[in-house]
Amino acid sequence: MDSILTSTKRLLGIAEEYDHFDLELVIHINSVLMILTQLGVGPSNGFSISGAGETWEDFIPDGQNLESVKSYIYMKVRLLFDPPTSSALMDALTRSISEFEWRLN
Repeated sequence: MDSILTSTKRLLGIAEEYDHFDLELVIHINSVLMILTQLGVGPSNGFSISGAGETWEDFIPDGQNLESVKSYIYMKVRLLFDPPTSSALMDALTRSISEFEWRLN
């Protein structure tokens, strides 16, 4: 299984070996993981990452809704880390996030 941090970086277009933004990304990913916990996704007692060591399998051992969770985390982190300048893209991401929250809940 892929590292949560590494695969999120890949989706954001950041090379795995480029670690300049890792601390900021870890903070944003952990914020989104907290939201997922509140939605009932993942371990009931919460989950957080500290770097590239934690994998998707650690967060969701059975793999249920895994691809949706990956997309959701990417979109939420994208809005926090690198928000789009286009209002149309911002609206599209926001609508997609809302739909994923509804479906995951």
